Amino acid sequence: MATGATASYELRFDSGRICLDLLATTHPEERLDSVERLRAWIAGAGLVPAGTPLAEVDPDWLSAFLELRAHIGQLVRGELEGRPADGALARVNTVARGAPPAPCAMRAADGGLVRGLRTVPRCEELLAVVARETIELLTDPAARASLRQCEGDNCPIVYLDTSRGRRRRWCSSEVCGNRERVARHRRRAALARA
Repeated sequence: MATGATASYELRFDSGRICLDLLATTHPEERLDSVERLRAWIAGAGLVPAGTPLAEVDPDWLSAFLELRAHIGQLVRGELEGRPADGALARVNTVARGAPPAPCAMRAADGGLVRGLRTVPRCEELLAVVARETIELLTDPAARASLRQCEGDNCPIVYLDTSRGRRRRWCSSEVCGNRERVARHRRRAALARA
């Protein structure tokens, strides 16, 4: 989990895919409510290599990412619930047509090779990366079969279950899992008192 200057800046990066991490920015409250938070999310999600300049990020970027997030959410949840979201699918396909930023290998200070980008990435390029990942996720039968909706109370997080037995129930054992265990303990204690 990445953090910014305050606790409300916390962003989640544990859903298993960048597109699902983008969806997670709505819970428990809106996390992408400023250009600064979008910039932090782009870097923390790994859309760009560490240290990549993002000087051009502006309110138009924020609007574009929020729009794509809404379409991805409709598409992913529609697939999980068996109700096609063809309008969202068309929009994600359109965004995916954009060219992703061109990577290159460069020498790090220690002489090793690291991934970099040839130019400062543009908004359309980064949106294309997220849209393409969504398409890859939903068209890969094995990955799609591993999609799960968190079973936590009122938790909208969708994640990729990569656990050994594919029996993961919560987006986070530390968050929703702990809440469920505490609630179960309280129910048992209440029954024992009664």
